[in-house]
Amino acid sequence: MKINIIGTSGSGKSTFARQLAQKLAIPYIEMDALFWQTNWQGSTDEQLFEKLEQAIAQPAWVLDGNYRRSQPIKWRDIDLIVWVDYSFGRTLYQAVKRAIMRASSGQELWVGTGNRETFRRSFFSRESIILWTLKTFYKNRKNYQQLMASPTGQRVKFVRIRSHQQAREFVAQIGSAESGIKKPDTKSGSYQQ
Repeated sequence: MKINIIGTSGSGKSTFARQLAQKLAIPYIEMDALFWQTNWQGSTDEQLFEKLEQAIAQPAWVLDGNYRRSQPIKWRDIDLIVWVDYSFGRTLYQAVKRAIMRASSGQELWVGTGNRETFRRSFFSRESIILWTLKTFYKNRKNYQQLMASPTGQRVKFVRIRSHQQAREFVAQIGSAESGIKKPDTKSGSYQQ
């Protein structure tokens, strides 16, 4: 199974994607980890696409991230798109909470990059993830609604998750007969009912 989790920054898509990958026992791929290099330098499209092609060459995965320009690659053989679409208030709260936690801990965000959130970067700069959430929330919602109605959204299974409760239920049910979503057999690359 090949799954892409999308949603505005702060929506909880990374947490959801990791939980889903763990439940299905398939690799978790984080688009930000593919994109960001040392000192907050972004990859060129050529570099990003090459890393993405390598990452998704596996028979099954859960990919977390938007990166609209990468859609032709990541959705070439996609089975499921899950849009984590919590309310604006919930998403902003989660973005602020995450920024505070990351800045407080000083944790490296992607191994080997040395990239760490700081209070200055998170709250007082043009690169602020909170500012990014504010700027993109409604634009993303409009784009994702259009995507659901598009030929791509009609071709693949597209799920919209609106609450933490729905997210928990989805993870709990995936792979069951009721979900209609098959659990992958990671040994053969095929799918089980």
